[in-house]
Order: sequence, then structure tokens, then C-alpha cells
Amino acid sequence: MKSFHFSWQGMLAILLCLVAIPALPLLAADAATPVSSGTTFVIFILIAAAALLSFMKLSEELSAAILFFGAHAAAWLLLSGISGDEGKAQLSFFILIAAAWLLAWRCVSVLSSMRAQSTSGSYSLRLLIPAIFGIWILIIWEAVTRGAGVSLVLLPPPSAIGTRIANSIPTLWIDVQQTILTAVLIGYIIGCASGFVVAILADRFAFLRRGLLPIGNFVSALPIIGVAPIMVMWFGFDWQSKAAVVVIMTFFPMLVNTVTGLSAAGNMERDLMRTYASSYWQTLFKLRLPAAAPFIFNALKINSTLAMIGAIVAEFFGTPMSGMGFRISTENGRLNLDMVWAEIAVAAVAGSIFYGIVAIIERMVTFWHPSIRGGQT
Repeated sequence: MKSFHFSWQGMLAILLCLVAIPALPLLAADAATPVSSGTTFVIFILIAAAALLSFMKLSEELSAAILFFGAHAAAWLLLSGISGDEGKAQLSFFILIAAAWLLAWRCVSVLSSMRAQSTSGSYSLRLLIPAIFGIWILIIWEAVTRGAGVSLVLLPPPSAIGTRIANSIPTLWIDVQQTILTAVLIGYIIGCASGFVVAILADRFAFLRRGLLPIGNFVSALPIIGVAPIMVMWFGFDWQSKAAVVVIMTFFPMLVNTVTGLSAAGNMERDLMRTYASSYWQTLFKLRLPAAAPFIFNALKINSTLAMIGAIVAEFFGTPMSGMGFRISTENGRLNLDMVWAEIAVAAVAGSIFYGIVAIIERMVTFWHPSIRGGQT
């Protein structure tokens, strides 16, 4: 049995450590609080030891744990060392960040090759792998902006955005209530429900199907930036105009997907229902709607993101003194980019939660579908 397992990410991480040695120190000579030699030594040991241990024939769980600890501990020490000395990072700092990133890459590769023995383990892996990806996007973002001294006006670091979120929770909550809990949800429900009902009617009456679907394709191509100010003029500056934009954006995806899904049932199944003398409505509810469920949920997932985009963009054209789009527009004019990014982060998290809730409901309702039974999302 082989006791050595080659990893090009680990090898390259070790080489980067060797390259970083002659480029020391980590910070410029005029740094207020330079990184101590002891801390620098620990960073090198963490990266090199994790890389060397990843070459050994260890269990996948132990190897992933070692790589995870080495990569993130080294990154934490590097980012902590630059605190208060933004813009003072030397080449060795960025080289070691790259070495730690390679260890995280290897960690994700190991986790991706693992086969969970239980359902909970499978869900944990499916959450952990994208979480590591997301964490390292933030780490690299933080290292580049703080290490290179990027102006807060151009791109604030994630730590500044996080601080802004923590200090602005009341304001952000008011904006979430105005945009998401009012305009998005109401517009989403009305748009999806009306699209579904019209799709049933279009399936029942051929002239509606032939007339509405081309119009749906046409309306879907309309630019939201042109529709939004018209809705504001029609329905006023409050949430009603934003909900109207959301209705327009969500109606036709639901219509088109539902009509397509209602045609998904096979001819053999339809013939079987005819042999049972089933009426149109019996065939619809017992065969065609269940067969169309994946298409309907696909529209619901698409609309969950379209609704967020539509409501936020609509708020750029007139709104009360609250709302996520309003806040982004006004704070951008004041060059408060940390608040702009805070609103973007909250919108992204809310949109992801919205999408996730719809996806979970889909798995519960369409558990019988091959894509669900096969473990696909």
C-alpha cells in the first residue's frame, strides 16, 4: 500500500513558502505594528506542515481537517497581522495568502471526493464545500483591499461591510420590510398565482395559448429600467408600484413554464386516463399537474431572484424614504460605499434564503421525481 499521496496544490504551497522567505518581512519597514518573527514562523509552519501531511496516506476526513485548519489558521494570522497597517503589505504577504489558498483548494478537492455514509453527512458536505469557497472569496477580498490599501470609496473590505451591517441593523431591517416583506412577497405571490391560473386557461383554450405565449416572449424582453418608471407613474411612489414591476417580471416565466410542463405527460399516460373515462379536470389534477410540478417549481425558483431584482431596481425611480434600492441609490451618491455593499449583502442573503425555501419545498413536493431521487437539485 502506498504511504505517499502526491498533491500538486500542496507542492506548490511549499514552493511558495520557499519563495516568500527571501521576500520577508510581511509588512513594510515603516509599519506601525510589524508582524513578529514568531508569528511569521508559525504561519510558515502551519502552511508547510499541512501541505506535507496532505502527502501522507491519511483518511480523507483527517486530511481534510488538517488542510482546513492549516489554511484558515494561516489566513487568520496574516489578516490579523495587517490590522492597523493597511497598504503596508509586502510581496511575501500575498505569496503566503496564495499558499494558504492552495491548501484550501486541496481541502475542497478532498471533500469533493468523499462519499457520505448518511443523509446528514451528505447535506453537511453539500453545505461545507460552497461555504469554504465563499469564505475564501472573502479572505482574498480582505487581503487585497487591506494589504494593497484600496480606498474605501472604490472597494471596502468585507470587515468594513460587516461592521456597517452590525451598526445599521435597524435601518437595514426597515429597508427589508419595505422591499422584501412588502413589495417582493406581494408581487411574487400575485405574479406567480396569476401566471399559473392563466396557464391553466391557456391549456384549456387553444386560442389563449396561441395568443398569449408570443406576447409573453415579447414582454419578457422588455427592459425593466423602462417599465419601472411607468409603474411608478401609474401606481405611485409606495410599494404598490414596486409590486407591479415584480408582477410583470414573474407572470410570464410562470405562464411559459407551466404551459410547457402541462405538455410533459406522455401519450401512454394520457391514453390510460382516457381508458378510465377521465374528464379534462381529472386528468389535469391527477396526471398533468404532477408531471408539470418540476416546471412550475423551476419558474418559482427563477421568479424568486427576478422578484428581488425587479423590486430593488424599481425603487431607483421613486420610493418613500426607505427601501433597499432607495438606500443603495442615496448612499452611493454620498460615497458611503460600505452601506451600499451592506445593502447588497443583505439582498444577496435574503435572495438565497428565498431560493432555498422554494428548493426545499420542491424536494418535499416532488420527492417522486427522478431528479430528486437521484440526489440532484
